[in-house]
Amino acid sequence: MKSPITTHVLDTSRGLPAVNLAVRLEMQSEKGDWQLLAENRTNQDGRCSDLLPASAPLATGLYRLTFATGNYFQALALPSFYPYVTIVFEIVASAQHYHVPLLLSPFGYSTYRGS
Repeated sequence: MKSPITTHVLDTSRGLPAVNLAVRLEMQSEKGDWQLLAENRTNQDGRCSDLLPASAPLATGLYRLTFATGNYFQALALPSFYPYVTIVFEIVASAQHYHVPLLLSPFGYSTYRGS
């Protein structure tokens, strides 16, 4: 089984998975501050499938994934515009799996709710 929240990063400028990209997962508390849940790096396929234990219960609320995109492109000796990409999303059905892909290039990005 995999984490209830997963991500996958594709470097669309190179047509390859974004390998070894640092990812942080946080949840917003009732006070409005962000609590760190996990830190990880994408694997050889550009995935983080183990951000949380598979058995971890998800609470409803706001979550945030932050990707260290500037460091990723710097390691490739490529210029980039966004030092970080942050995706905030809401979990309303805690029993579901949430997959949040990131399509990345040095000067743009997009995201969607995956399956």
